[in-house]
Amino acid sequence: MIEINNSQKATFQKRKQHVFDEHQRLLNEPNPPVTDFYNGIFHRYKNPILTPNHIPLDWRYDLDYKSNPLFMERLEVNSVFNAGAIEWNGKILVIPRIESNDVKSFFGVAESENGIDNFKFWDYPIVMPQTDDPDMNVYDIRLVEHEDGWIYGIFCAERKDLNKPHDSSAAIAQSGLARTKDLINWERLPDIMSSSPQQRNCVLHPEFVNGEYAFYTRPMDGFIETGGGGGIGWGTCKDINYPKLEKELIIDPKKYHTVKEVKNGLGPAPIKTDIGWLHMAHGVRRTAAGLRYVLYLFLCDLHEPWKVIRKLDRHFIAPMGIERVGDVSNVVFSNGWVKRENGEVLIYYASSDTRMHVATTTVDQLTDYILNTPEDAGRTYDCVQQRIELIKKNKSLKKD
Repeated sequence: MIEINNSQKATFQKRKQHVFDEHQRLLNEPNPPVTDFYNGIFHRYKNPILTPNHIPLDWRYDLDYKSNPLFMERLEVNSVFNAGAIEWNGKILVIPRIESNDVKSFFGVAESENGIDNFKFWDYPIVMPQTDDPDMNVYDIRLVEHEDGWIYGIFCAERKDLNKPHDSSAAIAQSGLARTKDLINWERLPDIMSSSPQQRNCVLHPEFVNGEYAFYTRPMDGFIETGGGGGIGWGTCKDINYPKLEKELIIDPKKYHTVKEVKNGLGPAPIKTDIGWLHMAHGVRRTAAGLRYVLYLFLCDLHEPWKVIRKLDRHFIAPMGIERVGDVSNVVFSNGWVKRENGEVLIYYASSDTRMHVATTTVDQLTDYILNTPEDAGRTYDCVQQRIELIKKNKSLKKD
């Protein structure tokens, strides 16, 4: 038992007060839009919306002087990223992947009045029930309000690859599935089953399709390698309690010399618009500095949502400035966005597997972007001709 020393106790209280004051200041800090960035498509914001410092202090510190007289952080948090998002009871909620210093990830719910700043976590992290085959790690949840009345969480459930007992990094990723009515109490369903050896980017379509549940998938042969998978897939099942996809149709394949030449995967569930289902996905290409992750958009038919009717194989959001620095550099990733009643769209994206950001736009802006931005011309010569046409058009306007 630690003997209480008045001088040490005073130091403890001083450190504790300082940490609490700084934490409160951070939670209340406004998040103004960036003024030196403009593309007419979306707005960036100055500050990350979530970092490890936003995590509640009683999740990280032992606040008892007797067991923590030096006021050390006992259960540290390394990064907060890859958040699902939903509008719920008039507030914006995000559920990020919270990775502690022991590289185990878990989920927590943070809420904000405006979806741009002052995010505060609920009292406790989410307790996600286990299946009969317990997962080692869970992360990257997609939140979907389905027309069946449930809120579903689809996430990566990672386990050790027992077929490679001597490779301590060998893993198998499957898509975990759970549902809830209140975002506190979750019912775990069986993992999504398909013919693919690995799945970790599955997304549930928010409506029934021909009376069945529909999923967007990312079939992969290995934990990192796509192998014969090759893109974003589509599959359906009749019973969500037995989510087995008999077939996977690739609807958005990876493609040489584009932002998705190495691999691609869907972000959040698509937004329903008058012109079709609007999708945001991540694309990965190889560079001299390693893999680069960016976000891009495509559009699917309103009545046959497995049919892509418009795609832009160019990045929509790419890492800029401090966003390029972190645990896994040169990466942006999104698995959450919110379409509001007034047409505003809040896009939640992580940078470099480290922190969470928000960008804002509208359905009208996204519709204009997806319909009127030229598609990839395919090769350098044709891209130059495409740009020359724009230049000539603009020069002719100057003469008027």
